[in-house]
Amino acid sequence: MGEIQRLSRRAFVFGSAAIAGGIAFGAFGDAAQAATASDNPLAVGLGPDAVTFNPWVEISPEKITLIAQHADIGQGVGSVQPIMIAEEMDLDPGQFEIRFAGPSPAYFNTGFADEFAPFVAADQSPAAEEARAATLEWLRKAGLQMTGGSSTIPDTYEKLRVAGAVARETLKAAAAKRSGVAVTDLRTQSGHVILPDGKKIAYVELAAEASRIPPVLDAKPRDPSKWRMLGKPMTRLDVRAKVMGELKFGIDMKMDGMLYASVKLNPNKGQPLKSYDASKAQAMPGVKKILEIKNGVAVIATNSWYAIKAADAIICEWAPSVYPAEQADHWKVLESSFKPEFLGKEWRKIGDIEAGLKTGKLVEAEYRAPYVAHQPLEPLNGIGLVTDKGMEIWVSHQSPRFVQSVAATAIGLAPEQVTFHNQWAGGSFGHRLEYENVRVLAEIANQMKGTPIKLVFSREEDFLQDIPRQIAIARHRGSIDKGKIVAADLQLASTAPLKGLLERSGTPSKDPDGQLAAGLWNVYYDIPNFRATSYEAQGLSPSTTWRSVGASTSGFFTESFIDELIHAAGLDPMKARIAMCTVPTYRKVLETVAEMSDWNGPLGNGRGRGVAFVESFGTPTAEVVEVTKTERGIRIDKVWIAVDVGKVVDPVNFENQVQGGVIWGLGHAINCELTYAKGAVQQTNYNHHEAMRIYQCPVIEVRGLENDPKVRGVGEPPVPPAAPALANAIFAATGQRIREMPFNKFIDFV
Repeated sequence: MGEIQRLSRRAFVFGSAAIAGGIAFGAFGDAAQAATASDNPLAVGLGPDAVTFNPWVEISPEKITLIAQHADIGQGVGSVQPIMIAEEMDLDPGQFEIRFAGPSPAYFNTGFADEFAPFVAADQSPAAEEARAATLEWLRKAGLQMTGGSSTIPDTYEKLRVAGAVARETLKAAAAKRSGVAVTDLRTQSGHVILPDGKKIAYVELAAEASRIPPVLDAKPRDPSKWRMLGKPMTRLDVRAKVMGELKFGIDMKMDGMLYASVKLNPNKGQPLKSYDASKAQAMPGVKKILEIKNGVAVIATNSWYAIKAADAIICEWAPSVYPAEQADHWKVLESSFKPEFLGKEWRKIGDIEAGLKTGKLVEAEYRAPYVAHQPLEPLNGIGLVTDKGMEIWVSHQSPRFVQSVAATAIGLAPEQVTFHNQWAGGSFGHRLEYENVRVLAEIANQMKGTPIKLVFSREEDFLQDIPRQIAIARHRGSIDKGKIVAADLQLASTAPLKGLLERSGTPSKDPDGQLAAGLWNVYYDIPNFRATSYEAQGLSPSTTWRSVGASTSGFFTESFIDELIHAAGLDPMKARIAMCTVPTYRKVLETVAEMSDWNGPLGNGRGRGVAFVESFGTPTAEVVEVTKTERGIRIDKVWIAVDVGKVVDPVNFENQVQGGVIWGLGHAINCELTYAKGAVQQTNYNHHEAMRIYQCPVIEVRGLENDPKVRGVGEPPVPPAAPALANAIFAATGQRIREMPFNKFIDFV
């Protein structure tokens, strides 16, 4: 963890197992560089006749195990990552087991290099590429192991395919040594090496021999034209188990001798407990013990329900909030944050913005976005066991090494004394980058040494303790002259999500929060006078990463305002964007969504279409939303969305992720907000923080493009354009501009 803590914070804010026996293969970092045994976590515990080369493939005489480097939070890591290895190894589904990677710097995330370097994604200049290379080296030295930022495929696309290729060619070399047949005369199929006479040797039969020869480190992955599974429609490996209820999520885990815990924590986030009365709870069924922890109380019981009900019955006196108690005051703090002392950074400046704003017609608008919750289906949970030797923790989380550090710090251990076992997650949306459950689980387990403790948050506690998405206000000015946008001055005041996460991870930063720039400075329109500036509000509720992070709010602000400028200039929203777009591959995304939706100007008769284009995490995404004004409110009829990811690795999952992102973005735009009263969140369950309902969900047509020179991610980029495309569609249908989320405060939806 020392290297992570010494990582240049600037790299962050720019963008922002012991295995017994067997043989392991893979590739590490740069696809051409093999990991040494000391770098490889699979090397720990290998028997005297076993050898390992890298961290992703393990073969023993009994089985083949493929390592999923990233956490599976519903985005398909547990399927696509093993399939990328299996494609190169000529393995079929069902011929291998899947295991999530443990904490190790070997699994550092190369995909963050593009996001953390201080250049917009479309900038492929030598200076930009040099900065990305330097950032990659920082990441390697730090061993930053994290799932997030839509980086799963960008990080692993090359190295997992090379890992499989190395395994395949080394197994062929072992078979050649056994049979005396030249490697060039051998082929592989369905987990076997095939000899010229048709004889098959199973990979597991070659494990011992393969462990005694040097790995074939110069093995190259196959050209995509030869893929059997990747790039073609395939069923996710986890679908059947999930549908049949067979897959065990973190909340399903059980251990012998386990007791259950739930908590009641100060709803004024981070503040301590002053006193409590647990007499009623102590007498309730199944209750074993009441424990005081850092900022609340925990109930130990014989099952989760007993623990949750007893925790709810405890009467607590809480220390008051250190941030404004009432929601109106949160907005007042934001309103007063557009001042030099709160300046985060002037992220981009082109031309003479002041002169540009004095040219032609001035357009001004203010936009707002509230706090929102993460609300995954699976509430926070985990299992912890503390002994005299250290702690073991079973929890689903996106930052394994930080889990070790946070848990260790909570109970006075060294990080290496914490053994972390990652679990399948029932959703996250950024929730499982935080540590609310990790810290309290460590505290509880430490007071119950020798007994496995299963912690489950109630849904209400999950909402109350959730670190929400940032609250934000944008104040934008622009000018139009002679049918053209001549200036745009984009200013944003917000809480800082990435800086807050870094602080809670033990790596505080004083640098500007780069995620506040996402969707604000990476604007690819030809506007001769342009400026993007962020201000970081102080003294408000802590905020954190939420699906698409800064772009989830800034994308709404920016693309709504661009639409207002286009309208003021008397231009067509789609044609103007296409004409102004300065990046050819991005322009193609807009042209594609225009063709998909058959965009031909206004629809009329109470119908309207809106378009929005946002690049987030390097992935350009354009959406068109069509709505109809009815007597009961706005009906969302259809959405068209085009996304360029460079390479569509898993077409079915690609479509699912894009559709899910649209629904997530639309649902939160129209329905969701968190508000504070007396220092605590008022919305504590789904009935007060509704996602999109099935009857509201439109038809969503998806198209994936492959023009980008780099492989990009898709988990988050479909979210940011959804809200502005909907707002722009509502304006086209009704003439009403909506500048604040959630939209249902101003208009009804059916």
